[in-house]
Amino acid sequence: MGRIKRSDYVSEVEGALETYVPEVSLLQSGLFKAMRYSLLAGGKRIRPTLVLEFCGLCGGDQEAAIPFACAVEMIHTYSLIHDDLPCMDNDSLRRGKPSNHVIFGEAQAMLAGDALQAMAFDTMLSPESVRVVGAERAAAAAGILARAAGAYGMAGGQAVDLESEAKKFSMETLQKMDECKTGALIRAAAQMGCILAGADKKLIRAADEYAASIGFAFQIVDDILDVEGSQETMGKPVGSDSENSKSTYVSILGMEKAKRAVSELTKTAVSALGSFSGDTSFLAEFAEKLALRKH
Repeated sequence: MGRIKRSDYVSEVEGALETYVPEVSLLQSGLFKAMRYSLLAGGKRIRPTLVLEFCGLCGGDQEAAIPFACAVEMIHTYSLIHDDLPCMDNDSLRRGKPSNHVIFGEAQAMLAGDALQAMAFDTMLSPESVRVVGAERAAAAAGILARAAGAYGMAGGQAVDLESEAKKFSMETLQKMDECKTGALIRAAAQMGCILAGADKKLIRAADEYAASIGFAFQIVDDILDVEGSQETMGKPVGSDSENSKSTYVSILGMEKAKRAVSELTKTAVSALGSFSGDTSFLAEFAEKLALRKH
């Protein structure tokens, strides 16, 4: 059974991403360049890490889970490319670099996102991926990612977000939007890791509770950093929520209560790990680091 050192998660994923989206000499080489530009631009790789760690925690083959970890990152990257477009958030910076559409143009950026979304499912459902994890687990994992990325998940959340500009949302509506836009993909990653390992429903639910909690906390921290962070540390513009009169956790709760909520959600996430019999210290520390991040 293939185990991966935790310190190697990011390098293993990035090496595989290089393979899945290679430099090519095809007529559409420009499209591949645009895909690679954003996919290989670094980042925290939170979602692939959750796939691999939960797979290992549940006794699964982490090497066999690599294609699925990469698929989640492809979906995440496609969403970032599209979010930055002028018709969406109209951001010119991402991870300290010009956004995809600034370099390649809006049309190519749109296609790069589309192609990465399709590549995610091509990667998970390739004959080799299905062979090593089994057809049932591959289909279940792909199904979870599809729903998390679509109208009931990330795309649906972004649609609500677009409608939120210059509007005042209730806490309940804001939370529901972020459960879709940000939380769905994080939750999918944790569930996929468990499913690929053949975990039972109890462990899948525990992983989902952990991921839902850190996903919610992650979005609140984003809102905090939009007020307290800087463009240099964030690698993207800050202050846009206030400029667009968008409802945020800071505007609704106030800064002190928002920070308290992050602390409580992190405690909930760590508590959910009690259902697992293996070493959960990595995931506990992971939740705490995300809560304290500065970018």
